[in-house]
Amino acid sequence: MTNTVFFPGLGLEFQLNRVAFSLFGHNIYWYGLIIATGFLLAVAFGLWKCREFGLDPDTITDAIFVVVPSAIVGTRAYYVIFNPQICFDADGSFSFLRMIAFWDGGLAIYGGIIGTVVSALIFCKVRKVDFWSGMDITAYGLLIGQLIGRWGNFVNVEAYGGVTSLPWRMCSESIANELWRDRLLESQEMYQSVLDGTLGVHPTFLYESLWNLLGLIILLVLMKRGRKFNGQMFLSYVIWYGLGRAVIEGMRTDSLYFFGTPIRSSQMLGLVSAAAAIGLYVVRRRTAGPATPPLRPAAEKEKAGEGVEEALEPAPEEESSSKAGEGAPAGKSADEAKPKAENKEENNHGGDTD
Repeated sequence: MTNTVFFPGLGLEFQLNRVAFSLFGHNIYWYGLIIATGFLLAVAFGLWKCREFGLDPDTITDAIFVVVPSAIVGTRAYYVIFNPQICFDADGSFSFLRMIAFWDGGLAIYGGIIGTVVSALIFCKVRKVDFWSGMDITAYGLLIGQLIGRWGNFVNVEAYGGVTSLPWRMCSESIANELWRDRLLESQEMYQSVLDGTLGVHPTFLYESLWNLLGLIILLVLMKRGRKFNGQMFLSYVIWYGLGRAVIEGMRTDSLYFFGTPIRSSQMLGLVSAAAAIGLYVVRRRTAGPATPPLRPAAEKEKAGEGVEEALEPAPEEESSSKAGEGAPAGKSADEAKPKAENKEENNHGGDTD
């Protein structure tokens, strides 16, 4: 199960074993460990930041037990729908076990996203939680999980693209054999070129991981600048990921196709979902009203805190009056200062800054 993968243009070489270790006679695979790591980090981020989206950590925990199983079912269902031959044995008979055997591979992230959205919609309806706020925090988790999870494809030496001579081309014997088997190499010479590193393939798993990392950074910047309406982060994620996936999917050699057509299903879904999200973004930006609660920039929060402190400090003339024992009766200055503090707090805690 060991593969030698090298990047000749970068001078890098890796010995990759799909098996991380064995436990009680069962192999534990790197793919599963990497996916689990991405999931745990996504959950940790959600629990850390959920209050800024008006959500309670207990609610997030409850949602996990509903959303995660639905996402797993969705990833497998999507793959099976667009690759039904995986459900049949060598003799052509249908096998229910092969249909559900997600542990052997055959998962599609778009199916997981669809499963997440549908189950989250039902959960939020039942628990009377704002769906858009829930999906806003979920968007960060999706990006974290995807950017880490793609490295499981690297360990498995899968999810790569077509032949290229770019400096960051990826090469291995298994890649050359798979390309030759699938008739994606035009000649024996090209096969030998992939073996010796003159040619390689696009590391599309890396492209998507970096695309998701950049998307996460953008959403973190948006969070810092301030959420304008509920759903802004999720719709931004759908637009960003959909456009990136549409481009990257076009490079891959292992795409699922739309019911026998030459249309790549994930490429089509990426473009359609991005277009729909753009439309929804425009509509909600105009009609949804301000975010609840609004996420305000850190500088504005600090300014608001300083304003309150200044308002609560006694004015210089009040201090001198107190020392001299002259001026207004005792307690008057405090009564006057109090509404000033409240007014300043109200001004600093007003609506969103565009």
